[in-house]
Amino acid sequence: MGALRLGDPAPDFNAETSQGTLNFYDYLGDSWGILFSHPADFTPVCTTELGTAAKFKAEFDKRNVKMMALSVDDADSHNEWIKDINETQNTVVNFPIVADEHRAVANLYDMIHPNADDTLTVRSVFIIAPDKTVKLILTYPASTGRNFYELLRVVDSLQLTAYHKVATPANWNNGEDVVVSPAIPTEEAKEIFAKGVEEIKPYLRMTPDPTA
Repeated sequence: MGALRLGDPAPDFNAETSQGTLNFYDYLGDSWGILFSHPADFTPVCTTELGTAAKFKAEFDKRNVKMMALSVDDADSHNEWIKDINETQNTVVNFPIVADEHRAVANLYDMIHPNADDTLTVRSVFIIAPDKTVKLILTYPASTGRNFYELLRVVDSLQLTAYHKVATPANWNNGEDVVVSPAIPTEEAKEIFAKGVEEIKPYLRMTPDPTA
């Protein structure tokens, strides 16, 4: 299978996890999803990431987002590693970690980049909408841990722009002004966005966050 692209259906799979056998689609249900991979168990950056993910779970829950992690180790290894994560990161891992020792899921999602490492997964992130399409793809090298504040920011943007005719500008954070969709004429935009429309250029119109 080739590399996934934005808008593609997220491949479904059945897998052993730290929480038993799960089907990915059933696990997500009607929620948004984040699937993220880690190079290996018992590695330092991954330990900090999974601990951070656990601490952020309440924020993702508020946004109706379910998390699932993955590495190419087995479930027994995951469960031993979780003890270390809980101890060192002062948290409790509260989402499943896929045991992908045969790299079945990693290959479905093109998580192994041979020029970086031909056996371990890179730090991939896939954000998946309730319709099971891929809405965002991020790939980090093994040496760089993810920014979970950025993942929350992206989820906020994806959810806002999925349901309103807006886009989010550079460095946007939840509640700040947004960009009116270029497809909407200004006069129509003024009818749609009751909080007002500021026309900076004909193609650049700003309006307050319609959900704020």
